Amino acid sequence: MVGRSFARHGIRHNIKSMNTLQLKGNWNVIKGKLKQKYADLTDNDLRYVEGKEDELIGRLQQRTGKTRDEIERALNDSCGC
Repeated sequence: MVGRSFARHGIRHNIKSMNTLQLKGNWNVIKGKLKQKYADLTDNDLRYVEGKEDELIGRLQQRTGKTRDEIERALNDSCGC
């Protein structure tokens, strides 16, 4: 249980600790990798709004049928966080 909580915090921390320019650059790379992995995802599914990470993860869960942990792992793998 502690590991899951840390993983969730780790994603939020990594996203929030980047400045806006870094985030935009990294997010475009992450989106591209996620689209390769999950071909059915649209730009709307991958819309990122700072402070709304839970909404993004929820959308990705709905579209892919993956668990929260699987989505968080995919995000971490895609950005190298």
